[in-house]
Amino acid sequence: MDRPAAAAAVAAAGCEGGGGPNPGPAGGRRPPRAAGGATAGSRQPSVETLDSPTGSHVEWCKQLIAATISSQISGSVTSENVSRDYKEIQEEHNGYPSEAEADQALRDGNKLAQMEEAPLFPGESIKAIVKDVMYICPFMGAVSGTLTVTDFKLYFKNVERDPHFILDVPLGVISRVEKIGAQSHGDNSCGIEIVCKDMRNLRLAYKQEEQSKLGIFENLNKHAFPLSNGQALFAFSYKEKFPINGWKVYDPVSEYKRQGLPNESWKISKINSNYEFCDTYPAIIVVPTSVKDDDLSKVAAFRAKGRVPVLSWIHPESQATITRCSQPLVGPNDKRCKEDEKYLQTIMDANAQSHKLIIFDARQNSVADTNKTKGGGYESESAYPNAELVFLEIHNIHVMRESLRKLKEIVYPSIDEARWLSNVDGTHWLEYIRMLLAGAVRIADKIESGKTSVVVHCSDGWDRTAQLTSLAMLMLDSYYRTIKGFETLVEKEWISFGHRFALRLGHGNDNHADADRSPIFLQFIDCVWQMTRQVRDFKYISM
Repeated sequence: MDRPAAAAAVAAAGCEGGGGPNPGPAGGRRPPRAAGGATAGSRQPSVETLDSPTGSHVEWCKQLIAATISSQISGSVTSENVSRDYKEIQEEHNGYPSEAEADQALRDGNKLAQMEEAPLFPGESIKAIVKDVMYICPFMGAVSGTLTVTDFKLYFKNVERDPHFILDVPLGVISRVEKIGAQSHGDNSCGIEIVCKDMRNLRLAYKQEEQSKLGIFENLNKHAFPLSNGQALFAFSYKEKFPINGWKVYDPVSEYKRQGLPNESWKISKINSNYEFCDTYPAIIVVPTSVKDDDLSKVAAFRAKGRVPVLSWIHPESQATITRCSQPLVGPNDKRCKEDEKYLQTIMDANAQSHKLIIFDARQNSVADTNKTKGGGYESESAYPNAELVFLEIHNIHVMRESLRKLKEIVYPSIDEARWLSNVDGTHWLEYIRMLLAGAVRIADKIESGKTSVVVHCSDGWDRTAQLTSLAMLMLDSYYRTIKGFETLVEKEWISFGHRFALRLGHGNDNHADADRSPIFLQFIDCVWQMTRQVRDFKYISM
């Protein structure tokens, strides 16, 4: 059985950086012990949120940092002793036997300083550099090196190892930064734990005076969470020039033209050109030719957030379509909208090969019923006589967030090989991945084999809906299985149709306990990975 993509990647990258050494598989190895008997790979206790620490976990970190600093300070030669400038070295050692040796020492020091420098993107600037920092790797123990904090990344490098050990972490990956204090043999030492969104927990230790002088913790917090500190995201400072204009990678008119649109049944509408019709929809949408704008506005009033059914993909032969939308606002009294009912009938009629429309509701039936009490709901087959309603029983964002938290527990910092399968099963992660893939297969099968048009929605139509439509389109259309096509798919089904990336991932925000965070796009990527693994011909090798 293949481990989930996220788990396998995290286990392999646990203490790797951009060019660092590969410590080997995490599973099956006893984690190294730090000085003082602390086990670097000890299991973390269960927590309530994805990255919130418990008291025992914090205490464990303190003990580990104290023991590590104790051993490293007493028994290691730090890079600072090698890379000081010539004047400092002369003062400490009262000169060199020869001028040549002094010059060589200076050259070596400058060379080391250059080797420790962090590579910068255009527009990126360094905010703090700290030497004699220890990265406490759960697999290799403590590694001493230089820490650089920029407005884009955390960069740790040890040049004394061969090959060099590098940890390169974009600040956007950071979910939370915690300061952890420790007293070690009279040395006032402190550390920080950096909880990452890619499941890693990074632990760094350094002397207290370095924190006081350089504000490591403050700099990390300020630049990892710019929106919470009144700053703009680094993207607005990024100055690199590209030969391709990324804003034009996806051209909606060209993409619809590739699908054979517009045609006699479907038209390209610019009713949303100023984003006034629906502020979470793209400026250009495809709707049935016969539908007037006034009727479309009435349909929008009956759909959550005004997200009316619009075309995502059309079969080149049968003309069966995938349309997407949000839930209807039927409410507890089963409110009806004749314009909405007629609209779905028009979608069905646009496909001459079938006299039925399948509505795939991604939610659990029980949850959809609950939504009716809040003004939402689903299409009744009595109001839509030619439609068949199918619930895919996929759980909500909160369940998925909890599943990822459990997955993190079993893959980092150590893996229990003896209980691996049962532990994975307990996270339900693969179960939820299977449900998404199974739902996408059902949609694709109705289109390809049944020649039947489908409508897909969840509650608001920007999470599970995007997962299902994009996966089904990936299965149906070989264009999306090219690099350019995949770019188009993500731009179209995710970005232009309003998936809330910033909210779900917490871009630049320090509220790590935000209930709106959820691994929706991560699940999609895992599903794509599963497809490439299970279908050998499914490879992204063509542009």
